[in-house]
Amino acid sequence: MFARATSQAAKDSLPPGSLVHVGEEVSGPIRITVLEYDAQGVHTLEEPDPGEIKRLQDEPQVVWFRVEGVHQVEVVARLGEIFGLHPLVQEDIVNTHQRPKLEEYDHYLYMVLKDLSFDAETQEVVSRQVSVILGRGWVLSFTEGGRDPFTAVAGRINGGRGRIRHLGADYLAYALLDSVVDHYFGVLEGLAESTQELENELDTAADQRVLQTLHRLKRQGLRLRKAVWPLREVAGWLERGEHEFIDHNVRPYLRDVYDHTVQVIDATESLRDSLASLMDLYLSVVSNRMNQIMKVLTIIATLFIPLTFVAGLYGMNFKYMPELEWKWGYFTVLGVMGLVTIGMLYYFWRKGWMRPGN
Repeated sequence: MFARATSQAAKDSLPPGSLVHVGEEVSGPIRITVLEYDAQGVHTLEEPDPGEIKRLQDEPQVVWFRVEGVHQVEVVARLGEIFGLHPLVQEDIVNTHQRPKLEEYDHYLYMVLKDLSFDAETQEVVSRQVSVILGRGWVLSFTEGGRDPFTAVAGRINGGRGRIRHLGADYLAYALLDSVVDHYFGVLEGLAESTQELENELDTAADQRVLQTLHRLKRQGLRLRKAVWPLREVAGWLERGEHEFIDHNVRPYLRDVYDHTVQVIDATESLRDSLASLMDLYLSVVSNRMNQIMKVLTIIATLFIPLTFVAGLYGMNFKYMPELEWKWGYFTVLGVMGLVTIGMLYYFWRKGWMRPGN
């Protein structure tokens, strides 16, 4: 269960490499699952001890170490010692506010990704950090806990679907990266549907709630953009670079991930333009509504100008004013006022100022 978030301020005055969990606080222990597989079969191991983890790194099969949760820094530090991870890598794993990136070390590649999901009820993009470490024959992945973004990949391994059990650890790392990118399309679809609903609503209403929804969608689009733009650099570096951990047979798949990333970026920019257009439409609707109100008030004020003049004329404190002594003077003045009002309304109508749509 998620509680309050630990802020970056908790790391103040600490030297580089200090392990402090930054992110949503999570109750419960970290879960570690190991999938050891090849073309012949799969072996799953739950909660292995440090000795088993060390032994599995040297197995000829592909080994995937899945770590769900990064809130217990002592567990991350112990795993970092077993796998020989740099202290700065360990620090980045427990700090969930990292930017997507790729770093190359002597015996492994380290990737930081942002797994996104869309909450249709709140219309918000939920972001969780994912760390993927690719070594020689093994992959170590860290997720924040809660929603597991790699359930489908684990299902493919256990079910023997596709080519994942016939290729190496580099293909597994690609599959994890591809899974994260695929989730972005679901987020885009959710944001696009919410944007379309908002556009339909703007045709009938342009109140404060619509403006708040528009601002919220713009913030969520920005969150998606911040996650996917750096990922293009990661995918491009993996596809074009010369890495000893990545076989040339996997590069076409990495190129496909790069293409998908570019598609997401293009769709994100289109969504951003759509939201900007909706903001312009909202301002236009509000402006038109204000113009309608001002037109009505102006017509009312204009009608009262001659009426005020007539009333003011006969309200002057003169003793000798012939109409004041006339028996029908009062009704005549009322009639003149009525005729003036009707005449002005007719004039406004002929000019089109009072017709619907004008």
